[in-house]
Amino acid sequence: MNFNPDFCFNERDVESKLIVQYLLPALGYTPDTWHQEVEFGSIRLDFIVFASQVIPFAFGSNSPLSLVIEAKHPTQDLNKHINQLKGYLTKLKVSLGVLTNGKEIRIYKLEKLGLDLIFRCFGKDAENEIGLIKEMIGRENLQSKSLSLSSTVTSSMAHHSASTIAKSKTNITQGERNMKIIAIYHNKGGVGKTTVAVNLAAALSNKGKKVLLIDIDAQANSTFATGLIKFQFEEDDNIKDNNIFHLVESGDFNFVSDLAKKSKLFNSPEIDVIPSHITLVEKQEKLTRTAASRFRLDSKLKKAQDDYDIVIIDAPPSRDVYSEIALIAADYLIIPSDLKPFSNQGLATVKSFVSEINETRTSIGKNELKIIGVLPSKILTNSKYLASTFPRQKDVVSSRYGLALMESIIFERIALSGCINKTIEVGSLEIPDPKSIFEYERDSDSVKEFRNLASEVLNKIGE
Repeated sequence: MNFNPDFCFNERDVESKLIVQYLLPALGYTPDTWHQEVEFGSIRLDFIVFASQVIPFAFGSNSPLSLVIEAKHPTQDLNKHINQLKGYLTKLKVSLGVLTNGKEIRIYKLEKLGLDLIFRCFGKDAENEIGLIKEMIGRENLQSKSLSLSSTVTSSMAHHSASTIAKSKTNITQGERNMKIIAIYHNKGGVGKTTVAVNLAAALSNKGKKVLLIDIDAQANSTFATGLIKFQFEEDDNIKDNNIFHLVESGDFNFVSDLAKKSKLFNSPEIDVIPSHITLVEKQEKLTRTAASRFRLDSKLKKAQDDYDIVIIDAPPSRDVYSEIALIAADYLIIPSDLKPFSNQGLATVKSFVSEINETRTSIGKNELKIIGVLPSKILTNSKYLASTFPRQKDVVSSRYGLALMESIIFERIALSGCINKTIEVGSLEIPDPKSIFEYERDSDSVKEFRNLASEVLNKIGE
């Protein structure tokens, strides 16, 4: 049986044509494992599905609930029903829920901090994505893994009215949290993104903040710049199997605490770093095919929010899955730019990308990404340039692209290049020995610039 969302004209069509005739059979559920239009006190569910057979259906059975499925009219905005689904999952102690209007299929997982969107696809793509959907909520998969994703609705619940069911918090929008996440991103390369990311992280650490730096750029420049690449030969590579890819490849294992490493003699105090690796390039296709991968960094950072004050994410200069992962997870965005023509022209694309990301963020209950501003970086110190060209370039940012300029300026200086590229000789080998600007040349003008930047950032994120 195939499914075509064009033949769904109302909610009943979504229930019969998508859920009953296509989705449940494709996921391995037989008619004796699911029930339609079920009432639990004040709750009325469209579908309730069990991983094991339950005949007859009873609250007191020992068959664990697998998931709740809610069907909506094809014209309905699913975002308006997220809180309702979360309330159902919370009260019934069920971990997985499906929300669909035929045109779109979403799978949510109930977490301690809210409802996480772990999968999303268009209805027209359901057949292509059914393998992945089956991995997440298929009957055989849930049974074989013995997942504790849902628990038995006990017999006592059948004897209680809705008024005795504990009220759950149904607001899943992103609330205030202590940890602040800042992405460093521009789709134009060569604008000083890595220099900003690593030295801002060092500056914030110097101000007493507990900082995590995440490198999600396959070029691994931030990983190199924080001293984590000490090897000269491939066989000594200790990062290949422990990097950012392993954080986002699954929601079930490899968490921040498992992968974060201390920077190596980069700064005092040191910062924690989740490194990147060149193999991100070859693994990109796998993550792109899996919609849930885009939300795993966000989900795993929530679990680590008591461990850090600030997270800096060095995102790649592209519009790929790694950039999506970074901007979905972040609270704030800094756009470093040398303000040259191509860099400024790229700002329109950055704004468009952020707009698309905000649609996704809204769908999972997150606030829109806040753009702190465009940070002038790698700016020439030539006096004639600063007097004539630089002011005109700055004006373009606000007048043509409608973006705010940050007050801080990071100038192009020899010290900034030297600190990242510093090496030491060990026998016949020249080993990378990068330093933050604060360790490399403490009295340099660059140190003052990054101190100012750190102060401006803390002020703008309310720290």
